[in-house]
Amino acid sequence: QVQLVESGGGLVQAGGSLRLSCVASERTFITNVMGWFRQAPGKEREFVAAINWSGDSADYADSVKGRFTISRDNTKSTVWLQMNSLKPDDTASYYCVCRRINSVVRVASYYNYWGQGTQVTVSS
Repeated sequence: QVQLVESGGGLVQAGGSLRLSCVASERTFITNVMGWFRQAPGKEREFVAAINWSGDSADYADSVKGRFTISRDNTKSTVWLQMNSLKPDDTASYYCVCRRINSVVRVASYYNYWGQGTQVTVSS
């Protein structure tokens, strides 16, 4: 069972930056796709970004492309989400996810493990 622990959320003004971190409990994480989803109150959960095990393939939602960057360090069992030029619409709970199959997808149900989430609030 993989456990995922997120950190780095907080309150930031529009235009600011935050870096989310997610640490996995097992080294087997290095063979998995890692990613981030988010959910705002009253809205559907949505895909944000995902990266394959080697780090050479990543996918981003159109709404964050060019502003967010996902990266990983397999030696530290850690994945990060660098968020720049934040907007109030980015306000949500952000969830770290892990998929056992090494194929980047945008469908939430394809991810096997989820973290507890970290809150990101962007003020205008």
